Amino acid sequence: MNLFKAIATFGGFTLLSRISGFVRDIILAGFLGAGAMADAFFVAFKLPNLFRSLFAEGAFTTAFVPMLSQKLCAGSRKKALLFASAAITVLAFFVGIFVVLMELAMPYVVQVLAPGFADDAEKMSLAASLCRITFPFLLFISVVSFQSGILNSFNKFAAPAAAPIILNLMIIISLFLFVPFAPSTAHGLAWGITFAGVAEILWLRHFLLKQKIYLRPQLNLLKLLKDDDIRTLFKRVAPGVLGAGIYQINMVVDTILVSLVGTGAISWLYYANRLQQLPLGVVGAAISVAVLPILSRHIKSQEIEQAQVVQNKAVEYGAILSIPCAFALIILAEPIINILFQHGKFGFSQTVMTAKAVVAYAVGLPAYVMVKALAPNFFARGDTKTPVKYSAVVLLTNLVFAVVLMSPFGHVGIACATTIAAFVSLFMYLRGLKKRAYWQPSAHLLGKIIRIIICSGVMNVVIMLSLKLYDFYFDNWLRLTILPKSVLLAFACIMGGAAFVVSAALLRVLNLRELAASLLNRKQKI
Repeated sequence: MNLFKAIATFGGFTLLSRISGFVRDIILAGFLGAGAMADAFFVAFKLPNLFRSLFAEGAFTTAFVPMLSQKLCAGSRKKALLFASAAITVLAFFVGIFVVLMELAMPYVVQVLAPGFADDAEKMSLAASLCRITFPFLLFISVVSFQSGILNSFNKFAAPAAAPIILNLMIIISLFLFVPFAPSTAHGLAWGITFAGVAEILWLRHFLLKQKIYLRPQLNLLKLLKDDDIRTLFKRVAPGVLGAGIYQINMVVDTILVSLVGTGAISWLYYANRLQQLPLGVVGAAISVAVLPILSRHIKSQEIEQAQVVQNKAVEYGAILSIPCAFALIILAEPIINILFQHGKFGFSQTVMTAKAVVAYAVGLPAYVMVKALAPNFFARGDTKTPVKYSAVVLLTNLVFAVVLMSPFGHVGIACATTIAAFVSLFMYLRGLKKRAYWQPSAHLLGKIIRIIICSGVMNVVIMLSLKLYDFYFDNWLRLTILPKSVLLAFACIMGGAAFVVSAALLRVLNLRELAASLLNRKQKI
């Protein structure tokens, strides 16, 4: 599978996942609003995800996928699957122990994670209760992540990308399945999160069996820990765990600081981050997942020139998809939040506060995506130490700016600190890749990125003009005030998107025939 088709496949299903996630969040906003119960629920929702990068998509997967891909490249399917079974057994054992320990210490964990709850005993108790329900999700999603990594190594991207849809659907279903029998709405939703993890495991197991991939637990743990491949895996994982740990500390710091801002702040940042996660998840995650196994195979085969082509394409696709999204979010943040979340217990003031954070996050969106595209270049070479060093700098940057900006700007200052840290991270990755002669952007690629920025500016101008024209012709002239706001937003987005495509074609940013051919797999595979 070529890179563009892999990204399109993973990104397409991820888009469906994000859309279902927005449906979920719209419903959550209506039932929970942005008050004390919502803050407690979102702490419980975030807690297993704080460690998710540590045990799932982060350290283990970035070390595991290149090793598995290289074993498959060497033609040893049986050995590769034995290695995968051993790795997932070891992961499940240690994560299981960690989950039990955290369950026992949960009240103290919540005190550290959300010190702003300390003045409200009821809120603190609710958060601890919800966290105990949701935390087993960490074990389930860690197994899901390994299943996804195996399928990706076999060039199967659709099922793993679709798996998160199950979480979103399960949370929605829990409103009818669990909430009527739970002490509160938040308790029922929390049970939905945990059961979703089990459902995702069963979903991916079905697709593994279709590929005749059988993962049997290996019970002799001592023997596994002495295995050379498992030891190599853990040697590569160790720096990644530290790096992911630094990242999680970063998230914990954000949660601690925003809990001190006041009631509702955690929810404002949550909804703002969710909106940013739509393009970041669809574009950034898709590129990262698709690039890692492809780069690993080229580097293993000493196909350096092909590896360079893959990296160039990854950055190009990242830029052409993330930069326009960032421009659009900056000017459309408030109307989007208004349409998506402003109903039920979520009022206009919450819309305004959330939209401000969206703008702050949106500025850093392209930097986030570029880092997602560049990081696999290190992991594919077995270099997990360098990203750790970068993560440490990013942590310090985020912490310093969050503390400095929180006082004058509240939750928006914390979002700005995250964006500043993203650009610092991007600078370090670009410098590190060039210094090690792994990769550096060509003049052609830089020129194309500049043209993408110009096209995005044209798009924003057209969006703003479209909003004015719509207001004049439909509101004032035809008096069609009954049309929903979503029609106005859709009209502006369609006009802006068309302007971007036309200007991009004129400036030779987009080659629609080439993209279509690549999607249909008619181009040379890279």
